Amino acid sequence: MPTTDLTIHTYAVHHGLGRHMVLDPRSLAYRRPYDGQPLRVSAWEPRIPVLDQRNLLTQGIHTVEAYGLDDDVDALASCTGNAATALLSVILSPEQAHAASLNLTDAVAAEHFAIGLYADATSCDRWSELAWPTHDVGSSGLGVAKAMRNRGLIDQYGHATTAEELCTLLQTGPALMGLPWHAAFSDPDQHGFVDTDPAWADSPLEGGHEVCLTALEDVALVDGTLDPDHTVLRFRQSWGSAWGDHGDGRLTLRTYLTLRDDIDVVQPRIDSWSA
Repeated sequence: MPTTDLTIHTYAVHHGLGRHMVLDPRSLAYRRPYDGQPLRVSAWEPRIPVLDQRNLLTQGIHTVEAYGLDDDVDALASCTGNAATALLSVILSPEQAHAASLNLTDAVAAEHFAIGLYADATSCDRWSELAWPTHDVGSSGLGVAKAMRNRGLIDQYGHATTAEELCTLLQTGPALMGLPWHAAFSDPDQHGFVDTDPAWADSPLEGGHEVCLTALEDVALVDGTLDPDHTVLRFRQSWGSAWGDHGDGRLTLRTYLTLRDDIDVVQPRIDSWSA
């Protein structure tokens, strides 16, 4: 695919952080605009256990054996594949998940699925000459959406570029969100909020990260307009169940707005499920 029309923002790739922002104007045309509908609290719970992309060896995941590498790695920049796997566990029926070889009950098997999806995403990111498993290069939300469609797991995907559009997507299902990951985000409070520290934006930028948005947990309005300071998003992390609130994180819509220019939100869907 020609890359001249793409907007590409790459981030340093670390273990656990591997998202790049790639925007294609052709797919951005498939936004789902906010039509003024009431925005309500909504939640979409993943059917799989919390995944962990950072402690593979402890889980018994050996990349030498599974992917033909020379040495095992203990962590991967596979956040896009992990976030997409959590999303698929919601939108696929148990029968569809089984047909796709996504085990909904075994965390190790689901992590293997996520790594394979990450590999496909790196191949779909044709702006990069490198791909996993040869190189742990990271991937993009757009790349993993294409990988899911290539596998026949989804039929379509749409985007959100405003707070209202994001909240509209969450009325009908989970969504993938790629964002710049600041150091303060790695140390959430006891409720999983990553942005409790008012100076979080001044903490170092560690890389890019992909998460699965699973809930519009609180909706606050002021004169009929979203109150970003008290509207709360919940997301599924891929760093094990000990992180955050049993593996989940939260942030306010204000944080989304602060980072919006460097965030991409994509919602994969299947026709039989879409509203």
